[in-house]
Amino acid sequence: MQIDLNADMGEGCGDDATLMTLISSANIACGFHAGDAQTMRLSVQRALANGVAIGAHPSFPDRENFGRSAMQLPPETVYAQTLYQVGALAAITRAEGGVLKHVKPHGMLYNQAAKDPALAEAIARAVKDLDPALVLVGLAGSELIAAGARHGLRTREEVFADRGYQADGTLVPRSEPGALIESDDEAVSQTLEMVLRGRVKTRDGGWAQVNAQSVCLHGDGAHALDFARRLRARFQAENIAVSAA
Repeated sequence: MQIDLNADMGEGCGDDATLMTLISSANIACGFHAGDAQTMRLSVQRALANGVAIGAHPSFPDRENFGRSAMQLPPETVYAQTLYQVGALAAITRAEGGVLKHVKPHGMLYNQAAKDPALAEAIARAVKDLDPALVLVGLAGSELIAAGARHGLRTREEVFADRGYQADGTLVPRSEPGALIESDDEAVSQTLEMVLRGRVKTRDGGWAQVNAQSVCLHGDGAHALDFARRLRARFQAENIAVSAA
């Protein structure tokens, strides 16, 4: 068994250099919620040095709120903004001698696309039009995964180590109780349950089925590096290889 382990990079928080040594995929901010040309290039260089798969992390245009504000934009606007952001990172990656491998939307763009078919369609179409070889990463079982499949893209279904889940398999909004799992023990247990058994305990005490192909680590937490090392150790103990392949 193997699992992809991804983290968001180039957002100006956390120890990116060290975390990059513990993951298999990096989602690099493309300037709309965080990052700029210099941090994008540095993140690409770090990923290449560590053999980490490079991905674009496009967002709504919302630097003031770190891409976490809900927006109702026309699908064609989201299409253009996705092309703009992913294309910029693809160019930087190519200039550094690398190849862009995947796209994972950020924050509220990610969460809205998980439920909104029109928004998911716009993102998937932009990814396909830019490069049909790109992998589209989205919440397990979401509209974004379905849209990627409709466009013939390879998709990767993602789960979250330290986020609470609702009965429908979506994430508990950050503004509500239970959104974040503070206990490392609980987060490790939840991750193993999702990876090994394909299910997650929901906020109402039930279970939701999930297809865990990639696990997201939040690199801005107080104990992000310790947790990443601990999770890697548990994966090794369970004979779960960490790989983006």
